[in-house]
Amino acid sequence: MPFLSKLFGKSEPAGAPSETHKGFTITPQSVKEGGQYRLTALIEKDGKSHELIRADHFASADEANAAALTKARMLIDQIGDGLFRG
Repeated sequence: MPFLSKLFGKSEPAGAPSETHKGFTITPQSVKEGGQYRLTALIEKDGKSHELIRADHFASADEANAAALTKARMLIDQIGDGLFRG
């Protein structure tokens, strides 16, 4: 399967442990693109989910995952359950 992922340009997420913030579960899921990692995370609450995808790229999965947690917490603080509208 890794051969097929490389062939079609898909890469596996480089996840980190989930954390809870104000009742929301945040799961960082940085994705390797070329030699860098894109900031992505899954935000969940009460069976609903929101996928956070940013254009930000980082040199390592750990940096991308740490930034994903920070950005997800900020979104939760600012928007809360409004993340699931639309």
